[in-house]
Amino acid sequence: MRELDAVDRRIVADLQGGFPLSETPYADAATSLGIGEADLLARLRRLLDDGILTRFGPLLQVERMGGAFVLAALAVPEPRYDTVATLINALPEVAHNYRREHVLNMWFVLATETPAGIGAAIARIESETGLAVHAFPKEREYFVEMKLEARA
Repeated sequence: MRELDAVDRRIVADLQGGFPLSETPYADAATSLGIGEADLLARLRRLLDDGILTRFGPLLQVERMGGAFVLAALAVPEPRYDTVATLINALPEVAHNYRREHVLNMWFVLATETPAGIGAAIARIESETGLAVHAFPKEREYFVEMKLEARA
């Protein structure tokens, strides 16, 4: 893994919250960092390509927009794990997918444009995998602000 320079560390630190909401957000963010827009975009691309960042984008409250999301899990037989993971990850409704050391060894988040979309996505997954989806709807919402420090 390449070493982060001071500008990369500032990008990671400064853009974790308060990203500009404007007609030119990347130009505005670049100005606040003291670099050019093209440099910021190139650095973000490199951070993503190198796996230093796994995602760069907003966290949206899908329910406030009329959609729904749910945490879901599968008990996937080990010989089928990679095949099922590829299928799950290809679905546009899947936001994240994690492997766990548990009988329910595949956990993922389903996000859909409407609440009815959750049931449809679950039915599709069950039909295509032959495995039961265990859905865990949100009972209570918590806000945990987590900001990560980029070290050299």
